[in-house]
Amino acid sequence: MSIYVGNLSYDVAENDLTGVFAEYGNVKRVQLPTDRETGRKRGFAFVEMGSDAEEDAAIAALDGAEWMGRGLKVNKAKPKEDRGGGGGGRGGYGGGGGGRDRY
Repeated sequence: MSIYVGNLSYDVAENDLTGVFAEYGNVKRVQLPTDRETGRKRGFAFVEMGSDAEEDAAIAALDGAEWMGRGLKVNKAKPKEDRGGGGGGRGGYGGGGGGRDRY
């Protein structure tokens, strides 16, 4: 599992987050998503730690804490939803008259 960290400053870097979360255990990975079009950071991150106990300790200590001038939102990350591939068919459209024959 991983931790969701929201309301981050756009100036935060991976090593900044690693340093903060390392106080609570082994940081395995930090992801800072960026906007596809602008390349700017999106203001949230995901942190993966060595164990559930370490994640729980970090969440308890950091949720609501002020860091870099912002109040952090820290909780267990929810699994990514599968958005599906297609837009679903809307079949049934065809010739029009509502079933009446026109003569």
